[in-house]
Amino acid sequence: MTFAATILTLYPEIFPGPLGVSLAGRALQEGRWTCEPVQIRDFATDRHRSVDDTPAGGGAGMVMRADVLAAALDSVADARPMLAMTPRGRPLTQGRVREIAEGPGVTILCGRFEGIDERLFEARPIEPVSIGDYILSGGEMAALVLLDACIRLLPGVMGAASSGDDESFEAGLLEYPHYTRPRIWEGRTIPEVLRSGDHAKIEAWRKAMAESDTRSRRPDLWERHEGARVSLPLARGDERRSDEP
Repeated sequence: MTFAATILTLYPEIFPGPLGVSLAGRALQEGRWTCEPVQIRDFATDRHRSVDDTPAGGGAGMVMRADVLAAALDSVADARPMLAMTPRGRPLTQGRVREIAEGPGVTILCGRFEGIDERLFEARPIEPVSIGDYILSGGEMAALVLLDACIRLLPGVMGAASSGDDESFEAGLLEYPHYTRPRIWEGRTIPEVLRSGDHAKIEAWRKAMAESDTRSRRPDLWERHEGARVSLPLARGDERRSDEP
């Protein structure tokens, strides 16, 4: 099944952009995914091809019109999820990326200006998505990020199916640190355990480092990870009666 990506944008020339090279680019050439940028201005109804207007209630900037965006969305609507890249959206997670990658594809609306008329979200099944707590000039860069995250998970794109199993966020933790040759660089050596050949010790070290880095760098992730562990059901054989010591 080919992963089909349709991007509604005021700047279709941005796509595929960096997704046309490296793993994503090769996958595009191989037909593992398709990229269809759609010019939103083609759905404007006035001679100026207007897609925005002044904000109701006053204020700075311009707001993207619901009628124009709805016409653009309706022209490509199908069974694929519809997302809108906006800082007002829900944070994108690796879990959501995996869900999208396992589906038939996605339609992405790239916001611009001050934002999108809220009535569009009330009238169409659009999922608002944010890639972080910061502001970009538009949703195009965010759409590239989302697509890259999805494309690399498509079958055959990364090569070995297990390539992404140990990456950050897959198990609710940051990934462990990596090392390679030379053994000594600027007086710094590769940790001895990684050269020991003892796979059990290496695995334990990697797990400990992932937990340590997550605690120090992303306490929010660590708190969720610990909460998830506490809420897991007891494994079979671990159950104890209340009268047992």
